Order: sequence, then structure tokens, then C-alpha cells
Amino acid sequence: MEKSLAVDLTEIAPIPHPMTEEEFETWCDEDVRAEYVDGEVIVHTPASTRHNDMMWFLGTLLNMFVTHHDLGRLLGPELQVRLRPGLRRVPDLLFVAKARTDVIHENHIEGAPDLVIEIVSPDSVVRDWREKYFEYEAAGVREYWVIDPQTRRMDTYRLTDEGRYAMVPLEEGVCRSQAIPDFWLRPDWLWQDPLPNVLDIARELGIA
Repeated sequence: MEKSLAVDLTEIAPIPHPMTEEEFETWCDEDVRAEYVDGEVIVHTPASTRHNDMMWFLGTLLNMFVTHHDLGRLLGPELQVRLRPGLRRVPDLLFVAKARTDVIHENHIEGAPDLVIEIVSPDSVVRDWREKYFEYEAAGVREYWVIDPQTRRMDTYRLTDEGRYAMVPLEEGVCRSQAIPDFWLRPDWLWQDPLPNVLDIARELGIA
């Protein structure tokens, strides 16, 4: 029988007892967007249209830039990142530099991406601003962007030589990335409604 496109909520609800990571791998198929934190399963709620539009705007722009300059791989939003044994997160977007693409496996990333981007949803405020901040820092993610459409706030954090995150200030309203060399972004673009035309921004970046 052909599998229904509708997902039974009883299949994706967290089970009442802790799962092992092996059980989670078996349980979490391509129809489920869920994270695993030391036995706890966190099932993501559906994204808003604004969240989805912003993710595609950023993802398209970043992928064009990364592909144009042959810098590595831009991935997301369904791919799991295994930051350490017992900890699997699903970032909205992530980038892996060309020299490190060996961390990309068929069904997940093994270890720290070079850049992780999280777009904050109402149910992910604590996860994105606090829990994932410390997890990505500890795992060695070089750069972490947190984008909150509700508060129109974007913070960029970069790993220091001491292995701690430091906030990167804007330069004349521009966020510049080290993880993706020469890429820059105006956070004000993200608060526009509708979002800017991607091709117009790509031309401004010199890639179209």
C-alpha cells in the first residue's frame, strides 16, 4: 500500500520514557523533524510562513554565494547534526567548508559544521538563544547566527581562540561572515515584508 503523505501524530509524539540514540535513529524517519538530547526527543512544530520564507531567502542566497565561489556545502533544514554522542540537532541552515566535507554523511553531519543558522520560532526561544548556543559553542561550531523575526533581532557569534563565543558587532549595519569568506548580509533585509528579491541581493553581492 502506498504510504500516506499525512503523518500520524501518534507516530511522532515523544515516547514517555527515554530513548537510546540507536532507538531514535530507527524511529526518526524522513517524515519527522526531531532532535535528540540525551534520551529526550524534541519534535518540531510546523514552521510559520514567515519563518519558511526567511529560511528560503537566506538558503537560496547563501547557496548561490557558496556555489559561485566553490566554498563548500550549504545544507538544511532537515539534516541532523550529531554534535556528540547523545546530542543531535536539526539547524535551519548549516554550512560545511570544502576542506571539511568528510563530516557530511548520508543521513547526518558528524561533528560541528562551520556555520549554523537558527531562525527563532515562538516555541524555540530558549532552545535557540540558550541551549543551542552552549551546545554549538562546546562542539566547536565556528560561527552561530540567531535570527528572531518576532523581535527583529539578529546576533552573530564567532568562536574565539579560547573556544568561547563572542558576539560580532555589525559594521555600518552589515553582518560579515568569517565562516563563509567575503559573504555579508544586511539584517534589515530580513525584516522587510515582502522579503527582497533574491536576484537583486545576489547582484549586490556580485554573484548574479
